[in-house]
Amino acid sequence: MARRAGWFLAGLVVAGVVLVGLPQTTWATDLIVREVVLEPCPLEDVGAQPELRRPTGASCYALRGVVTNPSRKPVVDTDVFALIVDSSGEPVLQNRTRVGSIGDVLPGESEFALRLAVPAGTPGPISFRNVKARGFKAPVRTRAGEDDELLPLEQALAGS
Repeated sequence: MARRAGWFLAGLVVAGVVLVGLPQTTWATDLIVREVVLEPCPLEDVGAQPELRRPTGASCYALRGVVTNPSRKPVVDTDVFALIVDSSGEPVLQNRTRVGSIGDVLPGESEFALRLAVPAGTPGPISFRNVKARGFKAPVRTRAGEDDELLPLEQALAGS
């Protein structure tokens, strides 16, 4: 029994040395976000849903800005985080700071836009704080196919 305990402890020590000796790799990359604006969705956008503009529905907003990838490699599956608040400073999207995904970001600057559904009747003006973007070096989600349709807001950014 003592012999097994000795081997077990020796294994733990070796595992600890190996883990401590490994170089620290960062799987996620923080990107620079600037020129951010929050505005109502255009009326022609299907996400605007003008016929649902009543207290029981939701209002469509577009969060737009520029994201900069300072590395020389693309960053994939990029998420955008922000605190969206109403006129009293209360969070509009309860328990949620991830506001959406902007997909892959090539090196350099790229424009982005995300559609947000804000509960109707939320006291305006709606504003934002702490906008950040974080992506990964390798895919973490299922990739969209070539035949997948883009929504009008995404089409406008893709130049279609």
